[in-house]
Amino acid sequence: MNKRFLLAWLVLFIAWFLGSFVVHGVLLHNDYTALPNLFRKEADAQNFFPLMIIAHVFLSGAFVWIYARGVEARPWLGQGIRYGVAVVFLTTVPLYLIYYVVQPMPGATVVKQIVFDGILVLILGAIVAFMYRQPTVR
Repeated sequence: MNKRFLLAWLVLFIAWFLGSFVVHGVLLHNDYTALPNLFRKEADAQNFFPLMIIAHVFLSGAFVWIYARGVEARPWLGQGIRYGVAVVFLTTVPLYLIYYVVQPMPGATVVKQIVFDGILVLILGAIVAFMYRQPTVR
């Protein structure tokens, strides 16, 4: 671990945590409150908030670690978007499809989860690529 890795991990943690709040706490809030049998009430969920922080620490650390091992000397933005697409196909899409199979979740909510979280992961891919970009030589 070096300074760049730790800084990228911190930046990704903040971006992912805030992005997840926007996606799940704002954009999907009404969808979730319409399903009280599937989700905890907000007051009850607050008791588990430390686990949400720990989860995002692991998510962001792994996200940066994998990217740092595969970064190439290519344009950073394209590389970050490609990485984000790979992560979306590896995690976001299958995760919500599996949940849809085992939970009585409305299909429209699942589509929103995939689209909103997919966009967030693409943004995160761009952020980590920016953090690992090579300085331009003049």
